[in-house]
Amino acid sequence: MYFCKNHPKPTMLSISEQEERKTGKELYSYQKGAIQKIFQCFETAVDDYHLLYQLPTGGGKTVIFSEIVSQYLKTHKKKVLVMTHRIELCKQTSSVLTEFGVQNKVIDSKANLEDQSQFDCFVAMVETLNNRLKDDKLDISDIGLVIIDEAHYNSFTKLFKFFEKSFVLGVTATPLSSNIELPMADNYNELIVGESIESLIENEFLAQANMFSYNVGLTSLVVGANGDYTVKSSEDLYTNNEMLSKLMEAYNERCEGKKTLIFNNGINTSLFVFDLFRSAGYPVAHLDNTATKKERTQILKWFKETPNAILTSVSILTTGFDEPTVESIILNRATKSLTLYYQMIGRGSRILKNKNSFDVIDLGNNFHRFGPWGSTNLDWQRIFKYPNYYLDGVLSDEELESNFIYEMPDDIRASFTNSKDVYFDVNKTYIQSIRNGESSKVVLKRSIEQHAFICIENSEDIYDALDLVKLLTDDIDFRIHRYSKCISKSTHNFLSWLKDDYKKKLRAYLRENFDEILERLPKV
Repeated sequence: MYFCKNHPKPTMLSISEQEERKTGKELYSYQKGAIQKIFQCFETAVDDYHLLYQLPTGGGKTVIFSEIVSQYLKTHKKKVLVMTHRIELCKQTSSVLTEFGVQNKVIDSKANLEDQSQFDCFVAMVETLNNRLKDDKLDISDIGLVIIDEAHYNSFTKLFKFFEKSFVLGVTATPLSSNIELPMADNYNELIVGESIESLIENEFLAQANMFSYNVGLTSLVVGANGDYTVKSSEDLYTNNEMLSKLMEAYNERCEGKKTLIFNNGINTSLFVFDLFRSAGYPVAHLDNTATKKERTQILKWFKETPNAILTSVSILTTGFDEPTVESIILNRATKSLTLYYQMIGRGSRILKNKNSFDVIDLGNNFHRFGPWGSTNLDWQRIFKYPNYYLDGVLSDEELESNFIYEMPDDIRASFTNSKDVYFDVNKTYIQSIRNGESSKVVLKRSIEQHAFICIENSEDIYDALDLVKLLTDDIDFRIHRYSKCISKSTHNFLSWLKDDYKKKLRAYLRENFDEILERLPKV
């Protein structure tokens, strides 16, 4: 296999280079560096070389390859084809190319190809291009450079057979194939890794993400044929009252008054979220792929112009959407896709004069699965060459949840200020009970006793204590789920019964033992 010359790793920008970024020039130094490396490959590689370039969302991939097209057409006597996977991206790409002085033609289903000889650059969506090539209506005999945007999608690979003598440049933020059966290393000879998210943040090209993760039980989710969670199982989880309440609680705690974009897995879930926020009196809109072009334009215009707007969506805004005024991202879904995780968070990473950070609320354990956005632990070269090695190391839902520790929210913890510690270790108590030859039921008995103690410790009478029990719902749910894992019994009906039974026994224990426990407490 033929390889280009070795490329140095991207470095942090100098002070002068940071100042250059602030002057408003079209191309920044790291973008110029990327173009130089790519053109080195043009000059040294064989004609049919396949090169992959990685750069984070917001780093300016379209700007980079538009300048590449401009320079290529000036120095080569061949034409260029740019491929995208969505019609919106076709139009956006065409506009940027035009800004760079590249006259181009969009090949859509209505395009008249009689004038194709007048253009040196074409922009096309995969399926449309595939149909035109099958019909032999587009002359590609003189295409020397093929650029593939969002190259991690596998729909492009079926077209490679038409361009066996062309240099192929794929660009992506995450060089990990959307299909584990079709690794990117099978279709690309080499990967060039661009500037890191960490460097782009430090040099004020991207905003810093403030991550807030809320632990969620995901073991009810089902993985589909595409390797990610099915829409049905996701909607069953994310439309229940418990998850909707958790979403509203997270929003009120972290995002209220901020322009917020919510990602869901399923139209039904997004509609539930829309109703939830509308009923609460918040300015909210819903958008999915069934919206007409006019509806989409109106909604996005409203979102842009409304300072504290909430937009709940389904997949449609993960690529090709750029709204720098977004201040908060809520991942109201779980995903097993590293690419999707980065795409969703990237929608909030655009920097503005008065915005250098944004909030990310994770309601799908994605942070625990993939690590912080922009983690320096991600080795893109290794992921590109050995994707299975990386994927095998991603923790399962069971493994993730086994490491969770319930942390009482600050507003609830404020009602238990007299208690030094409110945490109860279910796993440790279960192991001790088994070693002592006791029934597993003693775990719940001791948990109830501990809950009763902290309620009484922070109460003046039995009525205060019973009111405090109402604040322990999430803690009780967490303990019951953890206990069910220990005893390997977790049907929905069993868990519902166990939670109700726990609360009844806790209230009964409080009534029977309040005076005795209160008497034992140290007098203040």
